[in-house]
Amino acid sequence: MSEMEVEEYRQRREITVEGRDVPKPVKSFADVGFPDYVLQEVSKAGFVEPTAIQAQGWPMALKGRDLIGIAETGSGKTLAYLLPAIVHVNAQPILAPGDGPIVLVLAPTRELAVQIQQEAAKFGASSRIKNTCIYGGVPKGPQVRDLQKGVEIVIATPGRLIDMLDSHHTNLRRVTYLVLDEADRMLDMGFEPQIRKIVSQIRPDRQTLYWSATWPKEVEQLARQFLYNPYKVIIGSADLKANHAIRQHVDIVSESQKYNKLVKLLEDIMDGSRILIFMDTKKGCDQITRQLRMDGWPALSIHGDKSQAERDWVLSEFKAGKSPIMTATDVAAR
Repeated sequence: MSEMEVEEYRQRREITVEGRDVPKPVKSFADVGFPDYVLQEVSKAGFVEPTAIQAQGWPMALKGRDLIGIAETGSGKTLAYLLPAIVHVNAQPILAPGDGPIVLVLAPTRELAVQIQQEAAKFGASSRIKNTCIYGGVPKGPQVRDLQKGVEIVIATPGRLIDMLDSHHTNLRRVTYLVLDEADRMLDMGFEPQIRKIVSQIRPDRQTLYWSATWPKEVEQLARQFLYNPYKVIIGSADLKANHAIRQHVDIVSESQKYNKLVKLLEDIMDGSRILIFMDTKKGCDQITRQLRMDGWPALSIHGDKSQAERDWVLSEFKAGKSPIMTATDVAAR
């Protein structure tokens, strides 16, 4: 692409870039320069063209430089850092016994970590890259066994990873590719001390990719301390918080009218779609779910008082469409 074409492309896809020697975006997967084993997985997944964050983020990440990516949820950012991570792993010496991971991805919640792992497993399959997911609320045994066998990619929530490091079940000496996903969310949840402790154990010449949906001061300050001479790519506005493609409709009704309004909405939109109903309280979740089920609606609830096994089961029923209505507190926000 010529400079004029690059400018037009970035403008059309709402891409803003900062940094020295910023590489041009790519229009197709073939233009990226990914090895065949990555392109095969992309082709298998049926993708037609890169999303905006992938089109600009891949050339940046493949340069080996630090990267700040600001993009809304649902923008394709997971693959924007995972595919370069797979290329990075395959360029490193193989793991020796006792080695920790080469790639570390930190995520704020167990739910997001599991989603990332599913993508890592799918796209790393052809090059036999091993991964594991480290999070709390479940027995440590299987996670410890994975770490002891040796895995190239670890996806983790900060608290459980520190537990594993303190127990000497793994180490971060081999980490040369670090990803902080949803950094703003991690700071909101109070994980800054844990993040600092983890990053302090990683070699300073690592490549760091720092992802956020918003760009408040505290997120920017942390980035300045962790990243060196980074590229920065913003998709849309740095103030965004949610996907602009989502249509929002607000109805203000009295407490006594809420349930009848909900049922009317369900009757209007229940066409095979999955419906997520957020509630303020766990008690409210259970009450509404009971009422819906009594009225014949296929509803389940998910919240922090449920065991990890129950939450996994509810999510799988919801995803499969067996129970297409789910009531939730913010435990399911991701």
